[in-house]
Amino acid sequence: MDKKAKKRLDVINKKLQTLRPRLAGSREQTDDLQELKQLEDEVAALEAEAKKLKEAK
Repeated sequence: MDKKAKKRLDVINKKLQTLRPRLAGSREQTDDLQELKQLEDEVAALEAEAKKLKEAK
């Protein structure tokens, strides 16, 4: 894995650390279903990108 991919993976992991608690809170308090959907999509996209980077070793 090159430096650029490692750095991108670090950035993705940091974003996921902040998004997962927000997603959990949004699921508990479902006032805004649009926000819930947006958070789920963003987390899924970041997880997919992280998986792709890890596989490209």
